[in-house]
Amino acid sequence: MSQYNVLDRDVEINGQTILATLEGVSRFSETYKQQVRDTLADNGIDEPKPNEWYSQQAWLDAFEVLATELEPHLLDRIGEQIPETAEWPTGLSTVEDALRSINIAYQQNHRGGEIGYYRVTEIDDKVGTIRCQNPYPCSFDRGIIRAVTQQFAPAERLVFIEETGEKCRREHGDACVYTVYW
Repeated sequence: MSQYNVLDRDVEINGQTILATLEGVSRFSETYKQQVRDTLADNGIDEPKPNEWYSQQAWLDAFEVLATELEPHLLDRIGEQIPETAEWPTGLSTVEDALRSINIAYQQNHRGGEIGYYRVTEIDDKVGTIRCQNPYPCSFDRGIIRAVTQQFAPAERLVFIEETGEKCRREHGDACVYTVYW
């Protein structure tokens, strides 16, 4: 498996998540928002609507273009915005709950076939491991993980994410594994 390639051609992503991304990007640049909107349109997602569903491959194709043409950390920043702007589980109170919520949100916002997952494999005292087996770019996943961890970690704690898997999706591995410290 590699990043930017769907696991199943029938998978769709809901429009609310796409709109959330546009909202998140506009928080740090209106220029980027227009570039993201144009890139989405160039890849078949023109004027997304919250209650409609769109090809995940088209969405990923747009991500790949953005990663190449704009600042390298843009997908990381988009990932950081997702928990605040997309449909997300409520009632969370701990870092552990927050890390587990990533997969719940992922499942809610995708449909139509094999989409992969975000699986918490270990949780210990202020350390967790999460396996990301999905077609999204590594930087996007790190942004999501960082955002949910920072939201629930004590303010005085530094959040650190380390890639600890053997072969990540960037290198055509099956998944990326991250150890999260808070």
